[in-house]
Amino acid sequence: MEGTNNNGAFNYTYSSKQQEEVKKIRQQYTPREENKMEQLRNLDQSAKKPGMIAALAAGTISSLFLGAGMACIMEWDLFAIGIVVGIVGMIGVSLAYPIYNAMTKKQREKLAPQIIQLSNELMS
Repeated sequence: MEGTNNNGAFNYTYSSKQQEEVKKIRQQYTPREENKMEQLRNLDQSAKKPGMIAALAAGTISSLFLGAGMACIMEWDLFAIGIVVGIVGMIGVSLAYPIYNAMTKKQREKLAPQIIQLSNELMS
């Protein structure tokens, strides 16, 4: 909305859509204060992330071994080597989820006091 004030100066008010965009841009340049709910979410993610990374790495590498074993058998006629490499890959793929569970459980035990304290503060 355009107009002049009593002093004769020109001022302009942006629409609500533009106001939201201005706020988003401004938030990028102001220091952010982390509230307790964000801290709780970040702690929860930090409990899950190491296990997820390890499980994905183990699964990916193991599936490559499985594929290499298949290639040994089907393309290069190395049956015995292909079986061994393929079995190693199958074992690795089947261990990816237990790796995730074990690492996540360990991280949760480590972070449990902080998470419980924050959740108690938020619930009260």
